[in-house]
Amino acid sequence: MPVLKLLFSGIVGYLLGSVSSAVIISYAVNHTDIRNYGSGNAGATNMARFFGMGMGAATFLLDGAKTALSMTLGRLLGGHGGFLIAGFTCLLGHCFPLYFHFRGGKGISVGAAIGLMLDWRIFLLLLVVFFTTFALTRIVSVSSIMCALAITPLEALVGIRDVPSLALGVASCVTVLIMHRENIRRLVRGEEKKFKAMRRKK
Repeated sequence: MPVLKLLFSGIVGYLLGSVSSAVIISYAVNHTDIRNYGSGNAGATNMARFFGMGMGAATFLLDGAKTALSMTLGRLLGGHGGFLIAGFTCLLGHCFPLYFHFRGGKGISVGAAIGLMLDWRIFLLLLVVFFTTFALTRIVSVSSIMCALAITPLEALVGIRDVPSLALGVASCVTVLIMHRENIRRLVRGEEKKFKAMRRKK
């Protein structure tokens, strides 16, 4: 029975994570698919770059909300283990959404929300890491990668010691790094562009 509860927690997390806020908003507001623009990524940064900061912020908030809902339901179904598993499967659903041909985002919004659900102090510190790095580089991918690398050390910093929670931080970091592999290659070549918001031409 405990294994089934954990399994259901994971399924719930993945199905909710597969609800791609960026795709839904871009279709609803602009009658187009954000994945046809820029990086092809269904995430808050690509939305902000092509459809404005407001739509980027809305995407970030909705992706955070689905993560919070996933982890809350995971806790109800499977306790602390279900809470953690639902967080990770929500991240997988966000990156590889079942409903949108497995083409989703790169996990930053969901990763930030996982940090919030683990401990609100982690979320605040992740914001500090992100905006400090962005102020220095103006490159979103660098800021995102730094947040991914920071999440597990920040867990330890705020006093989280249980191995499953730390493992979630590590798994989230690895997933985000994999999703940013092309950005990392461009960074190594010195070709990664700085962030500049623009409006899609009519």
